[in-house]
Amino acid sequence: MTRTEVPIPDQPVTVEVTGGLRAEQSDGATERIALNSGGARVIALMNQKGGVGKTTTAVNLGAAMARLGKRVLLIDMDPQGHLTLHMGLDPASLGHSVYDLLIDPAVSAGDIAQEVGERLVILPAETNLAGVESELAADAADGRAQRVLMDKCAPLLRGKDWFDSVLIDCPPSLGLLTLNALALADEVIVPMQAHFLALQGLSKLLETVQLVKQAINPALSVAGVILCMHEGQTILAKEVLDDLSAFLDSGRGTGQPWSDAVLYQPAVRRNIKLAECSSFGKSIFDYAPQCPGAQDYLAVARAVIAQHATSAARGTH
Repeated sequence: MTRTEVPIPDQPVTVEVTGGLRAEQSDGATERIALNSGGARVIALMNQKGGVGKTTTAVNLGAAMARLGKRVLLIDMDPQGHLTLHMGLDPASLGHSVYDLLIDPAVSAGDIAQEVGERLVILPAETNLAGVESELAADAADGRAQRVLMDKCAPLLRGKDWFDSVLIDCPPSLGLLTLNALALADEVIVPMQAHFLALQGLSKLLETVQLVKQAINPALSVAGVILCMHEGQTILAKEVLDDLSAFLDSGRGTGQPWSDAVLYQPAVRRNIKLAECSSFGKSIFDYAPQCPGAQDYLAVARAVIAQHATSAARGTH
């Protein structure tokens, strides 16, 4: 196989949450939710290519972090609602969803939040979320449409200690829903497979992050890459892994949004239990806690938490 370099891009209202959480939303402009203000670490799980393990990672990374004692909020921004289904909720039976949160000024994040496990809360989605793009189009020109999620989630996250981490499952596209997720996020984690086309897609994804950082969210950075459905014994996987590692290393000290990005270890091995657990509406830890997939996601969660602790100690977040 010929090595392929990754192209580098150019440049007071009371809110209630299930479980008894309450916040006071002050009047006035919404502040950025930043880690250094005492809020939660907000991570967007993003890849414009579908079928790479993004939702599986959102569910099981979140569940792993909860098992490690972190309080986790999951946000389903994908109109397919797969994160919602994976957590055992029926999108058709939801009273309110992320769609209502984005469209209806009277609906708060607390109105739609549901507990789905110990230290685990979700803002669920259903298929009508696909209509948000057209319904918010009129507000896109002045930037309001891109910040609705950030404004609505601020009462839950700004300076409070209810959640340690927020994981956003982005849709496999680069539209308005993804922009809302990136406006709220502190960091992006990229779930991907060790395939040739995945490297090409990574370039476009990083270009998008860079543009969002410049135009909407100056605090946004890329935290790292999680390899999913990994088959480390293949020559292709090893060569793609080498290319990806070299690309990330080349970004050190450049000031690009991905200059501190890491390749999380271990890679998540291909494991049939990870595919099965979604059909039962369970995380891998509730379905097959001893399987390799559970072990891998628990180890990755430890790596993500350790990275945050290191960044906090350096004062970079």
